[in-house]
Amino acid sequence: MKEQFLHYVWLFKKFNFNQLHTTSGQEVIIQHSGYYTQQEGPDFFNAQLIIDGQKWAGNIEIHLKSSDWYLHHHENDNNYNNVILHVVWEHDMEVFRKNNASIPVLELKRYIPSQVVHQYQQLLQPKTWINCEKEIQFIDEFTLQNWMERLFFERLEKKSNEVEYLLQKNVFDWEATFFQLLAKSFGLNTNGEVFLTMASKIPYAIIKKERNALENIEALFFGATGLLEEEKEDVYFLDLKKRWYYLKHKYQLNGQVCLPVQFFKHRPDNFPTIRLAQLAKLVFSHTHFFQSIIELKSVKEMYVFFDCSISDYWQAHYVFDKPHPKKAKKITKSFIDLLILNCVLPIQFTFAHANGNVFSDDLIALASEIPAEKNSIIEKFVSFGLSINNSFQSQSVLQLKKEYCNSNSCLNCAIGQKLINFTSK
Repeated sequence: MKEQFLHYVWLFKKFNFNQLHTTSGQEVIIQHSGYYTQQEGPDFFNAQLIIDGQKWAGNIEIHLKSSDWYLHHHENDNNYNNVILHVVWEHDMEVFRKNNASIPVLELKRYIPSQVVHQYQQLLQPKTWINCEKEIQFIDEFTLQNWMERLFFERLEKKSNEVEYLLQKNVFDWEATFFQLLAKSFGLNTNGEVFLTMASKIPYAIIKKERNALENIEALFFGATGLLEEEKEDVYFLDLKKRWYYLKHKYQLNGQVCLPVQFFKHRPDNFPTIRLAQLAKLVFSHTHFFQSIIELKSVKEMYVFFDCSISDYWQAHYVFDKPHPKKAKKITKSFIDLLILNCVLPIQFTFAHANGNVFSDDLIALASEIPAEKNSIIEKFVSFGLSINNSFQSQSVLQLKKEYCNSNSCLNCAIGQKLINFTSK
């Protein structure tokens, strides 16, 4: 038995609350069970009860045993002076206020249906991966769809927090913020922070001034990430290096980022050199960069927006000074899908909220057009009987696994609540 279980039993009134009595026989009528704050102090605030005919307004504290009151030293904490009812699973001793008045105790194990306790214990028994792996496929479609929508926006809101953080750093310059977020997305997990630092060190106003020359944009990107520091005989390399030193002096730039870019374990098409070249060409190809991305309403339009080839030099190189047969190296649809999920949707979501607009259904529709990601977590959920065909579904289950399953937060999860038969009143 866990205390969190009792919190939810009280919150959702999953007990026979029509004929309640304290351990001393006083009748308890719940008019309002209080507000579940999950903060320091009593578990439920501003409850309204009638105890033995007397109306009380105050707080509720919940423990597994009455003696936990003293174990947690509540007798010395003024935050607990207004507790009007001590709700416990097992009453093992009397608890008193500072004035020596006994605090009424409600022993919940007398009133919780055994079926609810059994379902809770069954759910939390050790499993191979997640607690509901044998039952999740039987959850009704209505519950599952509504919960997935909640999970999808939880994940999106978390990503939007980074957008808002960058936005404040950029003094609410949406163009600069979008460019930095896009640069981080181009860097993937390995080079994301390096690319973000690069994009933050080069004021976006400078990029806009130099965007008419693709070589200047490449010089800024490659120079700021330290990729022009070596000595090479390559003519294009030497040209970019010359441009970089000129631009660095012209705009008084601070120099390259501290962290080196990583090539290790990357396929050639994912080399940081190729991703920087693609990013440079994208910036070069779109005059109204941010405004264009905000106005895109379909995945098809986004594929067109990101569909651009890199410069001639990089079509024949993966790194400087080592040519190979020419290859277009366009941004693939699968990579564009990642850019949409990690950059475009978060920036659109944040921008809409900042302007008082809500288009939740549109965002779900967009994510539903994108194929599901492929990774071990999604494969596991599929093996347990879930249908995951698009990124709306895959993003939802990734959020589910990370924020709920990994921490055994079944009581905060609609699936767990359904399996334990929790339904909100």
